[in-house]
Amino acid sequence: MEIGDRRLEIRKAGDLAIRCLDIVGPQPSATVLMTNPWPESLLAFRRLWTTLTPLARVVAIDLPGFGHSEGRPDLFRPTAMAEFLHTLITEWELGSPHLLAPDVGTSAALFLAARHPESVASLMVGSGATAYPLDVSGALADIIAAPDIEGFRDMDVRVGVGSAVEPVASRATEPDVWEDYVTSYEGGRFAESAQYVRSYPDELGILADLLPRITTPVLVLSAEQDDLVPPSNGRFLHERLSHSRLVSLHSGHFPWEQSAPEYAAAIADWITGGQE
Repeated sequence: MEIGDRRLEIRKAGDLAIRCLDIVGPQPSATVLMTNPWPESLLAFRRLWTTLTPLARVVAIDLPGFGHSEGRPDLFRPTAMAEFLHTLITEWELGSPHLLAPDVGTSAALFLAARHPESVASLMVGSGATAYPLDVSGALADIIAAPDIEGFRDMDVRVGVGSAVEPVASRATEPDVWEDYVTSYEGGRFAESAQYVRSYPDELGILADLLPRITTPVLVLSAEQDDLVPPSNGRFLHERLSHSRLVSLHSGHFPWEQSAPEYAAAIADWITGGQE
């Protein structure tokens, strides 16, 4: 698939086939590694690239088991995903990138900074559950509370995922993006990927104890109208991290698409020295 004049590609990381987009701008003084939100793919960041690529090399990936990347059952936990990200950064020789990891990537990024602080220059997170005790709502709360994932295996993904992403990637106006999101989770992949968020009740308690020890600069991007991950999650992080900035956005759960100009501007400011 091509995005403008850029082609998505598959690279190996940790013996898995990972879909990515690698854009080297005219003066890449930094590297930004982006991990996809759920239930979307790396195309969720398409509205940010124009702002960010003049400032940095941008490497966007579909996390294993999400988007169109190959998965593995043991990686559907933030602690394990953090170790995978450490492996990818090392194998792809990305140095210490700024890590943009919203939604499901947020908890993994924080575990990565806690356990491998040298691997990242900074984090940009938000729209992902981090508060402990757990504070989520809507469909996300229902998925986590379900007795098992079997009920999701028979879900009509084109209806379920399609309706969830329709407000930010309309089938009528962006059919290629809508189709990319939907096909990311067909064939049982939605049910399998749901195991990741279902690990939150166990994993976030561990993370809460680690937050005060994280010294990596963290930009917390909080969507104030998020109906799945309330903004209390962003405040929870900001109050416990030693080096963080909290930016509130007038947006729903998908601020990288719903408030793309403001989201991109906050990231651009951050990676060009705003974390100091």
